Amino acid sequence: MTDILEKIKLPKDWENQLNHYSNIASLIKPLRFIESEIENGKDISPSLQELFKAFEYCSFSSTKVVIFGQDPYFQKNVANGLAFSVRKNNPIPASLKNIFQEIKNDIGLLSNQNGCLKAWATQGVLLLNSSLSVEVGKAGSHSKIGWDTFIKDVLKALNKKNKIVYVLWGNKAQNYAKFINNSNNLILTSSHPSPLSVYKGFHGCKHFSKCNNYLKQNNLNKINW
Repeated sequence: MTDILEKIKLPKDWENQLNHYSNIASLIKPLRFIESEIENGKDISPSLQELFKAFEYCSFSSTKVVIFGQDPYFQKNVANGLAFSVRKNNPIPASLKNIFQEIKNDIGLLSNQNGCLKAWATQGVLLLNSSLSVEVGKAGSHSKIGWDTFIKDVLKALNKKNKIVYVLWGNKAQNYAKFINNSNNLILTSSHPSPLSVYKGFHGCKHFSKCNNYLKQNNLNKINW
């Protein structure tokens, strides 16, 4: 097959920032692993073409909100490269239903008509999974292939910016708090929106209005949630 490092690439602005502040080489390990898995007949979610959609839709310069997910949905043809998001023709997953409900409870309305969150991403919301890939049918299967180092490099580059809202739902996302410069940004934390933990602090967290209030205070356009 075509060398995976040539076949799929980060958008140029992200690549430049990571090369400048960190090390784009952190991508090599997980991408080589994925290449080997595909050569061995494994199905990977999302597709290679969608692997970096979060960065494609949300440029480095436009990033003003970062929402952390875990790994992509492991069902075939569901994940689309954006954390918590699914392809338009798929049912809305339970965690995303809870997110949508909190938006309606918090700000009174919801702009999304389906489970694809591209509209958020194009407004400057980086929907970042802690693992960018997973083997179809095996949840968490790519959690230890090197994505963690890459995510830390992304945060290292973003630390050169200010006035970013970081939304950390659940323990896994909150583990990244120590890599974020909290003096010049806003960090919002709560339990994960999954049905197992949504009642432990996610319901009523009002993160969406808090995020928009912070953006407004800093003369940045609010997100149309």
